[in-house]
Amino acid sequence: MSAVSFTVHDCVLLRHVGKIRSYHLSTKPKFGFLFDIDGVIVRGKNVLPPVPEAFKRLQGKDGKFCVPTVFVTNSGNALRSQKAADLSKWIGIEVKESQVVMAHSPLKLFQHYHNKRVLISGQGLSKEIAQELGFHNTVTIKELVKNFPSLDYVNMEKRNPLCGPVDPSFPSIEGIALFSEPVSWETPLQLMVDLLMTNGMPSSLPNELPYPHIPILACNMDLLWVSEAPIPRYGHGAFVLCLESLYKKITGKDMIYSALVGKPAEVTYYYANHLLRKHAESIGITHNVDTIYAIGDNINTDIFGANLYDKYLSRCGAKDAQAPQKLQKLLGRDVEKPRAKACISILVETGVHRRDSTFVAEHCPRDFIPADDTLCKPAFVVKDVGEAVNLAFKEEKFD
Repeated sequence: MSAVSFTVHDCVLLRHVGKIRSYHLSTKPKFGFLFDIDGVIVRGKNVLPPVPEAFKRLQGKDGKFCVPTVFVTNSGNALRSQKAADLSKWIGIEVKESQVVMAHSPLKLFQHYHNKRVLISGQGLSKEIAQELGFHNTVTIKELVKNFPSLDYVNMEKRNPLCGPVDPSFPSIEGIALFSEPVSWETPLQLMVDLLMTNGMPSSLPNELPYPHIPILACNMDLLWVSEAPIPRYGHGAFVLCLESLYKKITGKDMIYSALVGKPAEVTYYYANHLLRKHAESIGITHNVDTIYAIGDNINTDIFGANLYDKYLSRCGAKDAQAPQKLQKLLGRDVEKPRAKACISILVETGVHRRDSTFVAEHCPRDFIPADDTLCKPAFVVKDVGEAVNLAFKEEKFD
């Protein structure tokens, strides 16, 4: 193991080592990968040097994947088809749309919100993204401002004293879906707090603050992410942190999330696990995918989320398991029990994480604050994605 620098997260690894070592060499793997993208495969649009060789190891003689593989990103400003096309170009293997999990992808499971009138926030093809997820009645920030001009008051040159709604038949907003960080923050922050304080109709301030407020579905909890810039940049987690703080400061109450999706949420890994099993079937693997290797560069999302899902799998595997009930309550319906037995976290040092750096940004979303520090400790730490793939193959005795 001299070529791989690693640390062992005892409470994760000791539980799995017996399973991992018991595998026999097979032409069909019993494991699969969940790859983060930014900081693992690319920085901005630049492909990291170890990527081509790393993904050749996952390629069969037919040029297609021979190991179950899904890509899980906290990016939320693109359609899955767009990201799949980018990945295909970056790694040199065709990636199907069904192998991609964007930050907002798990919202497809939240069918009880799909017919509500929902304000959507983000950039890029937000309307198209919402439609792909199943939301049928959406409003953008721009459309909201058009109906309530006087609320968009930060920019002096744009101020319009006309109160709304301009369209008297404009219906109340019934929920807010945060796909990704908007281009400019001040207007979305102001109008979202307005909606939360007025039960979705910001024409006047009510005498009594509605609480609980209208539902909020938030995607992507990354405080920071890496691009071509030499210093990590604010992610969507920074935006939602501002929203939480402003609402608390103004109302004295905690903002309530009806759902948090994207990494590190269990529902995101549950959804990715489902797609991993489907991908396995599509490449001719009929047996179960027992072990998932989750590779990422961010301790607070990639590693935290993988370890959280590993604990979930452990509870699901226990006798008289009650674990699925949490997701059933969240999704408002029954969910299938996952078949994977373990999710092993591997931290790479090509993105947010830097072993020798004195810069540390500890951030965990408010609703995911861990009861102990183990969730933020990776099972393994390696240099890059190439070493991560080599490590998994060695552990699985697969080559």
